[in-house]
Amino acid sequence: MRRQKRQKPHREPTIALINIVFLMLIFFMVAGSLSQSVEKSLNLVQTSDIQGRAPLDALIIYPNGRMQYRGADQTSAGLFLSELTAEEQKVVRLVPDRELPAQTLVQIARDLRAGGAGQIMIVTERGLK
Repeated sequence: MRRQKRQKPHREPTIALINIVFLMLIFFMVAGSLSQSVEKSLNLVQTSDIQGRAPLDALIIYPNGRMQYRGADQTSAGLFLSELTAEEQKVVRLVPDRELPAQTLVQIARDLRAGGAGQIMIVTERGLK
């Protein structure tokens, strides 16, 4: 009777896996140390108590299309632009309400462009914070 040789179980190449994990560890250590750390004595500004408000120089547009600039109601984009100086017309900021239809916003922006506004910026909630 002959004894059959036992076949060794096939082993997984764990060395390759260990090498990959080690290289990833080194990568994250280097990537994390590239940015300079802030000095311990520096106290950063806290913005948690700041309320988000529209900038004073922005045209506020309500859901029904009503416009307001610096507390005064505006009847049209053309009249609004006529009250601005040439310097203020270079960049016009709009703060539209979330419920304002996009068609109304686009029409107001077109009217502002036709009236001579340079760059039109739309201020969003994230931009206010």
